[in-house]
Amino acid sequence: MNELLRAYDDIRGEREVPGAVSVRADGEVVVARFTGGRGFVTHRHEALAGLGDDEIARLVDRVLTTFVEDPDIERVEWKTRAHDPNGDVLERALTSHGFTPDEAESVMIGRAGDLAVDVPLPEGVTIRRIHSERDVRAMCAMTDEAFGDPPSDRIAEALLHRLSLGRDDMEVWVADLDGELVCGGRLEPVAGSRIAGLWGGATRGDQRGRGIYRALTAARARSAIARGFDYLHSDSTEYSRPILARAGFERVTTTTPYEWRR
Repeated sequence: MNELLRAYDDIRGEREVPGAVSVRADGEVVVARFTGGRGFVTHRHEALAGLGDDEIARLVDRVLTTFVEDPDIERVEWKTRAHDPNGDVLERALTSHGFTPDEAESVMIGRAGDLAVDVPLPEGVTIRRIHSERDVRAMCAMTDEAFGDPPSDRIAEALLHRLSLGRDDMEVWVADLDGELVCGGRLEPVAGSRIAGLWGGATRGDQRGRGIYRALTAARARSAIARGFDYLHSDSTEYSRPILARAGFERVTTTTPYEWRR
């Protein structure tokens, strides 16, 4: 597991924000802005190891202030990991500055080949890669429904912006059932590494438990292998974690997003 965790830590930092409108370093952290009024903060594993409580509090205050002063920013996510040094200090500083924790997710990593298996599809279901604005918006609307979130164009606008630029290798995949999108997710290769990410996986509630997500994941795994990637990683909810675990993926840590909203 230590080898897998080291591989995961190697792809953190600026490699996590390929679709950002702007990226800058603020001391020990990476600060990014995305379309749709979203800010994002992350850092390398050892970044906060040598800092005291007051220094971390000042860092959080300084970074948040830059977002507060930008009227276009409506929400900020600060990504934390359970195995990082001074993680408890960072979490206290975040909550004291108005950030609230979302549900923790399992960071799962394993060999792409373990997921690239033949999965029987239910009758009427097809898997395909999408590019059009109509399909992207339909997938994002389905994802909001699947997670019980209010309808929003935020994610769709961010994905369309990235697709229009063509400057990263993101792929968007969906499953159709009789012409309706019922499952979707992204493949995000990490440049200069052997790892690609599985992101955004969601299945409509009435179609869960039928193997559709597993088939969509297998399709993304095959695409990753064809592009030369050996490993896959995913921030997994309790819906997807068991599927990856059964394929031999290991949980190397957990990640909790802390969110601030204007």
